[in-house]
Amino acid sequence: MKERIVGYRRRIDTLLAQPPADADWELILQEHLTQVSFFQHERLIHLIVTVTFAILVTIALAVYCIAEYMPILALIALLLVLLVPYIGHYYTLENEVQKMYRQYDVIWGKVSEEKRGQSWNTK
Repeated sequence: MKERIVGYRRRIDTLLAQPPADADWELILQEHLTQVSFFQHERLIHLIVTVTFAILVTIALAVYCIAEYMPILALIALLLVLLVPYIGHYYTLENEVQKMYRQYDVIWGKVSEEKRGQSWNTK
């Protein structure tokens, strides 16, 4: 997923930096909104998983502190091994989606410019 979101965002960055003369900005905007919605869904799922693992680590730590049951340390270690990559992955998703929101603003500006240009040409 990381490769997909970073690759897509970079492709749009390239498109915005070097736009083709015949770019259909409305179509690009619709495609971008579709991709953003996919990545937002992925981000939500990973937020739920990350928070769940964080809660499980907290509960396991509380159990260990109260009962001092040594085998629970293995569970805590296992949960932390899973939690740390989830946090890293969620961080990537969050930051890339935020960048895609800024791209949306630029694309929307281009769509607005096209519409303004068309309204001037019809008068």
